[in-house]
Amino acid sequence: MKEKHVAFDNEKYLAEQTAAIEDRIANCDNKLYLEFGGKLLFDYHASRVLPGFDPNVKMLLLNKLKDKAEIIICIYAGDIERRKMRADFGISYDADTFKLIDDLRQWGLEVRAVVITRFTGQPAAAAFKTKLERRGVRVYTHGVIEGYPSDVDRTVSDEGYGANPYIETERPLVVVNAPGPNSGKMATCLSQVYHENQRGVKAGYAKFETFPIWNLPLKHPVNAAYEAATADLRDVNLIDPFHLEVHGVTAVNYNRDVEAFPLLRRILEKITGAASMYQSPTDMGVNRAGYAIVNDEAAAVAAKQEIIRRYFRYSGEYITGLADGESVRRVEALMEEYHVRPENRIVVKPARDAAIEAEKTHDKGHKGVFVGASLELPDGTLVQGRNSPLMHAASSVILNSIKQLAGIPRTLPLLGDNIIGSITNLKKDILDRKNISLDVREVLIALSIAATTNPTAKAALDQLPVLKGCEAHMTHIPPPGDEKGFRRLGINLTCDPAFASDKLFVA
Repeated sequence: MKEKHVAFDNEKYLAEQTAAIEDRIANCDNKLYLEFGGKLLFDYHASRVLPGFDPNVKMLLLNKLKDKAEIIICIYAGDIERRKMRADFGISYDADTFKLIDDLRQWGLEVRAVVITRFTGQPAAAAFKTKLERRGVRVYTHGVIEGYPSDVDRTVSDEGYGANPYIETERPLVVVNAPGPNSGKMATCLSQVYHENQRGVKAGYAKFETFPIWNLPLKHPVNAAYEAATADLRDVNLIDPFHLEVHGVTAVNYNRDVEAFPLLRRILEKITGAASMYQSPTDMGVNRAGYAIVNDEAAAVAAKQEIIRRYFRYSGEYITGLADGESVRRVEALMEEYHVRPENRIVVKPARDAAIEAEKTHDKGHKGVFVGASLELPDGTLVQGRNSPLMHAASSVILNSIKQLAGIPRTLPLLGDNIIGSITNLKKDILDRKNISLDVREVLIALSIAATTNPTAKAALDQLPVLKGCEAHMTHIPPPGDEKGFRRLGINLTCDPAFASDKLFVA
């Protein structure tokens, strides 16, 4: 990444955020339950909005604190039952929980427990629990608390938090994370704080926050990008009225935290039997990200691009039935407010042009929709691709891109007729597939085979890591093989909300 485009200093952030967390631990009788908002690992939203932000910087932070920290993961039983998906990985929340445990172990961090929240015997959640337990992971279930959270007296009682099983922990910092929002992180933290206080430990609660960034202006594009990312949750940024009244300082927060604060403060005061240490929801958050922004202009430009990405994502999810029209309208309103259009994403027009050119010059063997793709290389070069009877547009743009990077003439084929013919015969004659054109995953496998005997293919293959972090666009929603291929390569892909086929089932 060019230095002028770097907007974030990871080392400064690590120092600031670590010191702030250690200060909270010291102020909470050496026992802090820290609700970790956002993604613990692979925070690609933050890395896109704040260029230079390490997607795993939170894990670097926990590594610094790992002698003091242990981890609890929460997952809502209803999300397991309906197989809610994590969009950036294309996997369900329960699968993401398995992945998160594996990833944490690779970082040398063990998960103390998994908590299934709002559990009422859902069959899929029960099966998930059994699977984890048989692999040696401790699993707890929290039921539904009647009147939660507005009935404070019942919530903070043996029939409320007290009915949840107590999770034994040993270290001063307990990080509570989840695959996604509304997973029950806060309720799990407060349940544990209740049990700790019943045992005479004056444990505390805080929130690890990244967005919105409280000490940026309310209308800063970085905070607007957070609104775009949570359009489906209906989050709206606003000035924290409690913080302004008590401290005389303007701070940005969001509607759900502000609305919940008076009730949350009452709950904490009833648990501890003392006045709350927090006078505002902003006080409750540990968020030093704003102090690590070193290039505000670069952050603002990147954030506006993220708003456009979210527009394409919600538009695609709308036509596939995964999002409602209001989510799309909310992002459209943000685009209008920040004076950006879909075409301000530099790869959009070349992709659409490629589709038009494909239609003009198509051969007689092509049937169906004409798809265009475009990818921006690190040096700003734009590469196009289009579909053909033998290759998806996504596959074409990948091959054209690595040819460009390796200095290979565009007309020189990387895959011999023997390799392509063998794969298409397999798909058509053995697997009985009607669509024989190669998707990204198939092309990458074919290229790796070709590279064993073809030095030109090997030179192109070696360029694939350069595509990580590049921007790409397609004129149609990609099939699974293309989408997963782009994701594996680390390419930020958007697409127009259009289907590439009239078929309802796409394997």
